[in-house]
Amino acid sequence: MKILLVYPKYPDTFWSFKYALKFISKKASLPPLGLLTVAAMLPSDWEKKLVDMNVAPLNDADILWADYVFISAMSIQKESVKTVIGRCKSLEVKVVAGGPLFTAGHEGFEDVDHFVLNEAEITLPLFLNDLENGQPKRFYTSHQWADVKTTPIPLWELVDMKKYASMNIQYSRGCPFDCEFCNITVLYGRIPRTKSKEQVITGLEELHSHGWRGGVFFVDDNFIGNKVKLKNEILPAIVDWMEAKKHPFALSTEVSINLADDEELMRLMVKAGFDTVFVGIESPHEESLTECSKVQNKNRDLKASVKKMQRYGLEVQAGFIVGFDNDPVTIFERLIAFIQESGIATAMVGLLNAPHGTKLYHRLKKEGRLLNAASGDNTDFSINFKPRMNHETLINGYRKIVNTIYSPKHYYARVKQFLEDYKPVQKRLFRPRFSHLNAGLKSIFRLGIIGRERVYYWRLFFWSLFCRPRLFPLAITLSIYGFHFRKIFKQRRQVTDLH
Repeated sequence: MKILLVYPKYPDTFWSFKYALKFISKKASLPPLGLLTVAAMLPSDWEKKLVDMNVAPLNDADILWADYVFISAMSIQKESVKTVIGRCKSLEVKVVAGGPLFTAGHEGFEDVDHFVLNEAEITLPLFLNDLENGQPKRFYTSHQWADVKTTPIPLWELVDMKKYASMNIQYSRGCPFDCEFCNITVLYGRIPRTKSKEQVITGLEELHSHGWRGGVFFVDDNFIGNKVKLKNEILPAIVDWMEAKKHPFALSTEVSINLADDEELMRLMVKAGFDTVFVGIESPHEESLTECSKVQNKNRDLKASVKKMQRYGLEVQAGFIVGFDNDPVTIFERLIAFIQESGIATAMVGLLNAPHGTKLYHRLKKEGRLLNAASGDNTDFSINFKPRMNHETLINGYRKIVNTIYSPKHYYARVKQFLEDYKPVQKRLFRPRFSHLNAGLKSIFRLGIIGRERVYYWRLFFWSLFCRPRLFPLAITLSIYGFHFRKIFKQRRQVTDLH
């Protein structure tokens, strides 16, 4: 059996880092971990190829080679998905679809031959068994949660690691919190299911044995969902492994804000090699946090929590949302002030949308306020329901936020603020590589010579070089990020202005 695994193309978005990746000559941020894991679940004697359309084109010859095309995607990849399925249909090659996009809403994909939905550990063996018996069904679903201790190591030999900026790994699924707008608990449940420390270390060892040295992103939606196991088993094992291997990876992940309450956990994470965390802050407005059931963010000084994580050696990236029913018209200025004062350089501010199946989706549907399906990209100036706030006021306020926080003046001030507060561990030294040096030279030309931000760039360049020399590479990296963010939002504004 010949299987072609296809990962559809991402549009240019906040998290695509398209314009930043050009500085380090990489094609994509991360490889398709889900498809690589599915590949490892297929019979070992089957032939397998993977085409990640974010790093290489999908040719008709690839499709015609295959007996089946396996495709997995998220909602933001929907347009590329439809193109791929159409091409397979025209070439008469059967399509097997799974992953978040299809699990949440398979109805819009009539040309898919087989849907293997929910978690592959449960549904894929059922499909493979029926396929072997010559009687594969169209739908395979399950209401059970998979035991992630049975999940195999991804088939890393299917990808060219050199084309990616970072690698990824999964430790857990599920989140103990239940925010109204989030579909994580719909897809993966509220009780975090975790892998064993042996699985985690084997996962890291596999990346290391394939020659990877650099960033590794733990894709967990809330890495600290089970704090006890992290502190007693997982992190100590990672600490020992990283020390034995002389710290080959810089680790990052997603966490909830309550990480700031646990100093022991922060120390352990930093000791294990974590230097960046993404936190869903959403809003500085307490009533909006109550509305969306963001209980972990309520009744706390959010800014102080961010600063504390920074002082412990964790760069905080954060997500914010405007468009809640309880948002006042002052929310735009408040959010700008919060982001600037907290020194969150990578601040993703989006408009509230209601993904299919979420509590928000069902509430808005009941209230008759749903308009259409969410695009999957909450930074594209679209909103899929009727907001309480005047729509024009909301869009103009949102435009003001992104115009402000990513203007060179505000962005570089925020980066400097962060670098002043950030306290990285002393033993993690920067290892210069050609790609880093090349990126630095490109930044000098693109940002320091021809860029409209050149005055701010050079101020940060020399300040970090002489005042925080250990953080100089990070300062250049964040400068490049800012260039990407400005390009993305400029494109978005031009599109919305046309409409």
